[in-house]
Amino acid sequence: MADNLPDHIPSLDLADFRSGDPARKAKFVQDLGAAYQSIGFIALKNHGLNEQQTKDLYADVQQFFQLPDQAKQSYEVPELAGQRGYISKGKEHAKGRNTGDLKEFYHVGQEVLDANDPVKNDYPANIWPQEVPRFEQSTMKAYRTLEAAGKDVLRAIALYLELPENYFDDKVKNGNSILRPIHYFPIEDPDAVPADAVRAAEHGDINLITLLMGASADGLQVKRRDGQWISITALPDQIVVNVGDMLQRLTNGVLKSTIHRVVNPPREKMNTSRYSIPFFMHPRSEMSLAALPHLVTEDNPKKEADITAGEFLNERLIELGLKKK
Repeated sequence: MADNLPDHIPSLDLADFRSGDPARKAKFVQDLGAAYQSIGFIALKNHGLNEQQTKDLYADVQQFFQLPDQAKQSYEVPELAGQRGYISKGKEHAKGRNTGDLKEFYHVGQEVLDANDPVKNDYPANIWPQEVPRFEQSTMKAYRTLEAAGKDVLRAIALYLELPENYFDDKVKNGNSILRPIHYFPIEDPDAVPADAVRAAEHGDINLITLLMGASADGLQVKRRDGQWISITALPDQIVVNVGDMLQRLTNGVLKSTIHRVVNPPREKMNTSRYSIPFFMHPRSEMSLAALPHLVTEDNPKKEADITAGEFLNERLIELGLKKK
């Protein structure tokens, strides 16, 4: 192992931040910031999801993905650029690649309850599969739970960056976040897919932070700064929370959006499914991602041009093959 580079991701407890104990809260903030400056990932417990909720959600997700392709495709709306509903096998590829990932997924987006918030008109309506009656209830419950945890992680990040604790609150209120149940589908004949096809090619996430529920199988790897890949594992009661590209831009690279991937299993296990459910936490589209002025210094000059979150998302959807120019 290279000097001072981690071979695992740190484990943190969100109960420390929520405890009301100033010392526990301060330690959480410093540990979180240190992890996000180095590896960009943490494992987090006491996030709000309970075992039964998680079990029910995965059962509903698996029920949907086990439907015939024709039934699933009835919930695919190409003109939405993959922002709601089903996205079929091989449609998405990593930035800079043309080979589609070996996955299919479903997008559940923000439900704006405040009729007076103008952002309500910006989001398409969610699409709910009729064959899985509980799908709406279980996915929206997970959405709200992970959104609440994400808001607290962002409050801790704000404190670490010496910003007001509530800096992100108005920026993520009714934000353009996405819950994405993913099915890495079985490959019966590995020779029948492109030689370079993988479950998820190496990439950075678009958003502010990602909260990833435990996957049903191994495969997630993170690229350390020395170029070495390390496997990421979380305990059953933990989720993985990582920095996305938007937060890296905002912090002028102080916090790291680390490249990660989902590798194929051994050949003899290619005919098995893998499920995972990330929550991609996005701000409102009008949020500026211009580098925070106090993080632009002589030693850390400004790295990226100014752009809004909405503009950046649109740019990336085109790069991923989900949206036409």
